[in-house]
Amino acid sequence: MSTLEIRGLKVSVDTKEGTKPILRGVDLTIKSGETHAIMGPNGSGKSTLAYSLAGHPKYKVTDGSVTLDGQDVLAMKVDERARAGLFLAMQYPVEVPGVSVSNFLRTAKTAVAGEAPKLRTWIKEVKEAMDNLKMDPAFAERNVNEGFSGGEKKRHEILQMELLAPKFAILDETDSGLDIDALRVVSEGVNRAKAATGAGVLLITHYTRILRYIDADFVHVFVDGQIAEQGGPELADSLEAEGYDRFLAKA
Repeated sequence: MSTLEIRGLKVSVDTKEGTKPILRGVDLTIKSGETHAIMGPNGSGKSTLAYSLAGHPKYKVTDGSVTLDGQDVLAMKVDERARAGLFLAMQYPVEVPGVSVSNFLRTAKTAVAGEAPKLRTWIKEVKEAMDNLKMDPAFAERNVNEGFSGGEKKRHEILQMELLAPKFAILDETDSGLDIDALRVVSEGVNRAKAATGAGVLLITHYTRILRYIDADFVHVFVDGQIAEQGGPELADSLEAEGYDRFLAKA
């Protein structure tokens, strides 16, 4: 059983107008096997939380702590966080010209595991994972995300999650830009990866539609850089019916 614990996390970014606080004291505990959905309006700080946990240099932690099984995550470099078991599926995955998907995946697996996977076994694992995500095998030889559609990029993110088997997966609006079929395939990939490894999942989303395919144990409403309310799946249903107006009025 692993635990990702966030306590009093405050984060700021530098702008032309000066330093701007984004996160204003976030408290959240995620355990192995749990799925936590974070929902909220645009600009509430959801993605800032994701990138801060991953170690993006743009976001400056001004207070608070993040620990993974008692280890200080904030003291780790980005690659150290990945090796410790954190994984981020980006909302806008970047293109990496000149690096094939197959080379990228094997290099990432080697870096996280500390040793290169056995080639024959690895090729089989990659093929099975791609088949499950309904990805054309030819994608393995294409450059990372170059010329990929939005749905193809998101499938590639979940392919990484399945193969790297992290302790905790942070999914930043993985459902954005997906049609109905792609949403179902991607969601099934998340469920498969979670079932295989017992990973904890932090699912950031605007909408409840992905929660029809991925069951959330906890739902947190994020407003103005803080968790304004939390509950079970029924809270997501309430948000679908009522929106965020009552939380924005309080903020």
